[in-house]
This record gives sequence, structure tokens and C-alpha cells, in this order.
Amino acid sequence: MDNIAGQKSALSWATNIAVVFMVLVWLIPTVGLFVSSFRDRDQISASGWWQAPFSVELTFRGRAPVEEATQDGSIWVIEGNIFEDEEVQAAFSSGDGTVTAFGDSGRAPAEYPAGTVAELDDGQTLSVAPDGAYRFTSPEEFGRRGPRIYFAADTPPQFTLDNYRNVLTADNMDRAFINTLTVTIPATIIPILVAAFAAYALAWMQFPGRGLLIAAVVGLLVVPLQLALVPMLNLHNAIGVGQSFLGIWMAHTAFGMPLAIYLLRNYMVGLPRDIIECAKVDGATDFEVFTKIVLPLSFPALASFAIFQFLWTWNDLLVAKVFLPSSDESKVMTVKIADDLLGSRGGDWGILATAAFVSIAVPLVVFFTMQRYLVRGLLAGSVK
Repeated sequence: MDNIAGQKSALSWATNIAVVFMVLVWLIPTVGLFVSSFRDRDQISASGWWQAPFSVELTFRGRAPVEEATQDGSIWVIEGNIFEDEEVQAAFSSGDGTVTAFGDSGRAPAEYPAGTVAELDDGQTLSVAPDGAYRFTSPEEFGRRGPRIYFAADTPPQFTLDNYRNVLTADNMDRAFINTLTVTIPATIIPILVAAFAAYALAWMQFPGRGLLIAAVVGLLVVPLQLALVPMLNLHNAIGVGQSFLGIWMAHTAFGMPLAIYLLRNYMVGLPRDIIECAKVDGATDFEVFTKIVLPLSFPALASFAIFQFLWTWNDLLVAKVFLPSSDESKVMTVKIADDLLGSRGGDWGILATAAFVSIAVPLVVFFTMQRYLVRGLLAGSVK
């Protein structure tokens, strides 16, 4: 009675809940990156991406212009508006807002509500209105550099395309995009061509040591590529292909070969044996069987590996840093973004988020074009 038509079992509900949970786990950070890519650095530092539609409290420290000081009887006065300062306008983008608190950053930190008068040391006073107008007084003439002021202000939500302009209009970014394609396309095609032959041999050809080769391929899947970087670079330098496009093609081919052989072999061994045996009875050679029967039937597995290899190679930073020259003409997008756009500004989350979305544009096209083959290829060999 538990499986009455029209009723769902408890297991199906648990499966649905688990799927929704996993989707949210992946979707929420992606939405956060997308929203952050349109915010400036100050607002990102002040509040989370989920607070982007609301006002943000930002702080600023600067000096009152001592050259504008005037004498009013026995006191010296500096008057102005905080939001007229060029540095403040740069920090707040639009140069407006509502001051919530202020203080003198040259003394012990203390906050005073906007609209009040702060009694400072040496008889000085400071007042800042909510609209940004301030008045600084002193019984003695101000020093050469002027008094320092800090304030906190609520600024309206601000969205900008400056992050995308910085990423897309960086010097030689178009060249870096072409370099990325130059590295990724051959590094995806070459492993497929080589691994397809090896997978067919391991699946359908009988020869001594085949089992050991299959075990070696499985063992190579768990070897971290970081262990092979320096020895492989030394080998490339010895044979004359060190730090070149040919060298990085060979490196990505070597690193992707174990998975390619394992995935394709599992798929090919599950193909109908009768078709292959009938072809051999009719006089077909192994090469003809491979090219005319096995290879066309193995397209889902080929597409699955192509997706993985393309994504890994496109988003690679470590291998590109090791196997490509450091000149600007040879940089791929990941290296260009890391070296030239971020540099010492590693905490600029706006640039990081924008660069992430710019770099995933092409991989998304590749994935959605070939996604129907992904599951079929990954399930290869799982069911007899």
C-alpha cells in the first residue's frame, strides 16, 4: 500500500529536498558574485551583497583645507562641505549622502552624532551637519596641514559598470583572450585524439600487460599535478619547448590523459560486442572498426571529456604561470587578471567578481551546447 498510484514515497521527497538544497548551495554564491560585480570596492567592504539595494554606511578620513581658514574675532574658522571634496567624491562615487557621525581623527577616536558640536582639545570645536556642512573652530591659528576629520555617512545604493570597463578595457586583454583560446582549443583536442586510440586498445584489443596499463591509468588519476610541474618543466627546457605554447599543450595533454583514457575506455567497453565482431568477420581492420563504428558511437563520452578539459584549461592559472612566458604578449586571461588587474589589490572583490563572470562566458556557451552528452558520457560503463 506504500506505492499507491498518485502518491510519492518519502524517498522521493527527500531526493527533491536534497536537489533543491544543492541548487541553492551553488546558486547563492553565484548570485552574490554577480551582484558584487556591479558594486564599488567601498560598498563591498562596508556591507554584504544581500544589502546592495539598501543604503550603506561608509567612512572617510581627510583634512579640512587650512588655506580656507578665516578669522572671526578671536577665533579661527574653517567652513565647508564634506561632499565637495574631490577625494570624498571619489570615495563615495556620487559625492552625496547623509552624515551619521563624525570626529577628529587626529585625537583619541570618538564619534559624535551629526548635528552636534564636539568639544575637542585645546579649545577647538567641530560640528558636522547631516547634509555634510562642517565648521571647525580654534582659538589659535591652524597649523600648515590643517585639522583631520573623519565621518560616517549613509550613501544610497550605487551600481556601476566601472568594474567591467576595467576588466574589458585593460591593456592587451583582447590579446589575452586570443591566447586563452590558443591554449585551450589544442589542449582539448590533442588529449581526445590520443586517448581515443588508447581507450580502444584497452577496451577491445588483447595484448600482454593490458590489465597493468588499466591499473596504471586509474592510479594516475589520483596523482596531484603540482608534483609534476617542476620535473615536467625541466624536461621541456631540456628538449627545447620550455615556456611556450607547445610546452603548455603538452603539459595539459599529459595532465588530462588519465581521465580521458579512463572515461573513454569505460564507455567503449560497454558498446555492443556483436557489432564489432560482425565488422571483424566482414574483414574490417581494427583501425576501420575504430574510425567507422566505435568513434561515432563514443561521441557522448568524447563530448563529456571535452567539456571537463575545456573548463579546466580555460580557468587554469597555475599551469599557465609555469609553462608560458611572463611577457605580456603571452599571458592568458587568468594570468592577465591576476597580474595586471589585481596585483597588490588582492582584496578588490569587485574586480574579482567581474573577472569571474567575464571568464566564464565562453565556458558557459560550451557547456550548454554539449550538456546533453554530459550525463550519458559520465554514466558510461556503470550499467551492464
